[in-house]
Amino acid sequence: MSASIFDQHLDRNAANFVALSPVSFVERSAEVFGDLPATVHGARRYTWAQVRERTARLAAALRALGVGRGHTVSVMLPNTPEMVEAHYAVPALNAVLNTLNTRLDAPLLAWQMNHCEAQVLLTDREFAPVTKEALAILAREHGRRPVVVDVCDSEYAGAGERLGAHEYEALLAAHTPLARLEGPADEWDAIAVSYTSGTTGDPKGVVTHHRGAYLNAVCNAATWTMPHFPKYLWTLPMFHCNGWCFPWTVAMLGGTHVCLRRVEAEAILGAMREHGADHYCAAPIVHNLIVNAPAALREGITQKVRGMVAGAAPPAAMIEGMARIGFDITHVYGLTEVYGPASVAVKRDAWAGQTLAEQTRLNGRQGVRYALQEGMAVLDPETMHEVPADGVAMGEIMFRGNIVMKGYLKNPAATDKAFAGGWFHTGDLAVMEPDRYVKIRDRSKDVIISGGENISSIEVEDALYRHPAVLACAVVAKPDAKWGETPLAFVELKPDAAVTAAELVAHCKGLLAGYKVPREVRFEPIPKTSTGKIQKFQLRERAKSASAIE
Repeated sequence: MSASIFDQHLDRNAANFVALSPVSFVERSAEVFGDLPATVHGARRYTWAQVRERTARLAAALRALGVGRGHTVSVMLPNTPEMVEAHYAVPALNAVLNTLNTRLDAPLLAWQMNHCEAQVLLTDREFAPVTKEALAILAREHGRRPVVVDVCDSEYAGAGERLGAHEYEALLAAHTPLARLEGPADEWDAIAVSYTSGTTGDPKGVVTHHRGAYLNAVCNAATWTMPHFPKYLWTLPMFHCNGWCFPWTVAMLGGTHVCLRRVEAEAILGAMREHGADHYCAAPIVHNLIVNAPAALREGITQKVRGMVAGAAPPAAMIEGMARIGFDITHVYGLTEVYGPASVAVKRDAWAGQTLAEQTRLNGRQGVRYALQEGMAVLDPETMHEVPADGVAMGEIMFRGNIVMKGYLKNPAATDKAFAGGWFHTGDLAVMEPDRYVKIRDRSKDVIISGGENISSIEVEDALYRHPAVLACAVVAKPDAKWGETPLAFVELKPDAAVTAAELVAHCKGLLAGYKVPREVRFEPIPKTSTGKIQKFQLRERAKSASAIE
C-alpha cells in the first residue's frame, strides 16, 4: 500500500490514540457520577466513587500477589459486589479473568484452573466444599496451588469454611488504591477466558480481548437503547460470558448493579419493586419463573421492565406470557465465542399490527447482527457460499468482526477449525428468511441448553457407557417447560444385562454435575446407519426436541 499525504506526520500518539478497554468506563463513571449508586446488595450500598476505590484496592492487592499482564485470576462467586469488582480490577492489571461456573463439579473446576494456569482464586464461602475438593485435585494432580482469597459475603448466612490465607475485605483494607485503573497497552490483549462445552466433553477455553469487550458493552446499550442510569438486576450469572458484557455496559451508563445471590421469583420481583430494577437478562427458565409467579408478587412494580432472553430458543408461551404481564422482551442470540449476544431480533414498528402469535414468531428468531459486529451470515460450510434468503435453504450461522474471540486457549487445531474460511463457525444450522432475519433450525453441535447451561451430549453418553450393562446410548435434548431443554437418554442394554432407569440415573449422578444427569431414560432400539453411526435426528424426532421442531 503506497503512502499518501495523510500518512505524513500524522502518527498515533498519547493524545489521539488509546487502546479500547471497558476499564475506562469505571474511571469515567467514578469521575462524573461518583455520587450515584453503583451496587446494591442487601444492606450494602456503594456509589461509583466507592466502587472505583474498592476496585483500585483489589487491583493493588492482586498486584502485590504477583498478578500482572497475562496472569489468570479465577473467581468462584455468585452475583455479588465482589464479582462486579473482579470484572473491573483484573482487566485493569492487564490480567485475565476466569469466571468459574458455580454449578460445576470439583474435577472440572480443577481442570479449568490448571488449564488457564490460575495464580489467584477468589471464592465465596458458600462454595467451600466443592472448591476445597477442586483445590486438592489441582494440587495433587497438577502441582498447582493458587493463592486463595475468601469472600465472606454479608448476605450469606450459611456455613462456609475459610480456605485461603486472605479474606477479601481485609485484603482491600490493607492496600492503598491504585492511582488509576490503566487497562492494557494493546487492546488485542486477553481480558477473559471462559470455558464452553462444545461438541465433546473436553471444555475449550474461549479467550476474549479488551477491544471486543468494549465494543460489545457499547453494543448492548445501543441494541437495547438503554438510557443513562439503568437499574440492572443480576439474574444472569456473571460467570456466563462475563455476564454478556453487562458489567461493563452498566459502568458505561453510570447505572446500578442490583445484585442477587439467589435467582428465585420472589427475590427477582422483590428487587424490581424495592430498587426499581428496570433491566435484566436471563435464559428462558428465569423468564418462566416470572411469568408463572403469583400475580401478588408483581404488585407494586410500576416501572417499565425490559428483559433480554437468550440461550435455548424461547418458548412461544414464555414470550406471550411476558407480553401479557407487560414486560418488554428482546430476543438475542450468541455464544461464548462472540462475547454472549451478537445478534438480535430487532423489533419493527410494523410488527405491532400483527397477531400476538405472529409477533411471537417474529420475536423468536435469532435476528440480525449487532451493530458493531461486522458480519453475520448463513453459509454452506462446504462451499462457504451464502444460502438463499428464502426461509428454506439451510446453512450454518457464521460471524466475523471485532466481537469474535481471539481463539481457544492452547488449542490451535480447534481455533483453526472454528475460523476456517475467514468466518467463525457457530455450528448452529439455520435459514435466512426473506427479511434477512436468521432462524435456527437445528444444532450441529449436539449441545443441550438446560436453564442456560450448555451440556455436552457426548459427556453424558460417556458416563452412561461406563455402566457395565449399557451396550449403546444416545443423548438428545427434550423440551422442558421449566428448563427449556433437559437431557433424554436412549439406551440399549447388553444381552442378558438388566438395569433400571433409576439405577442409570444414580450411576450418572456419581460422574456428572447434577444438571447434566438425564432426566429421563428410555430403553428403546437406537437407529443406526449401515456403518453403525447413530442417527440422532431420528431420536430428536422421537423426543420432539427443540432441534427437531420449528
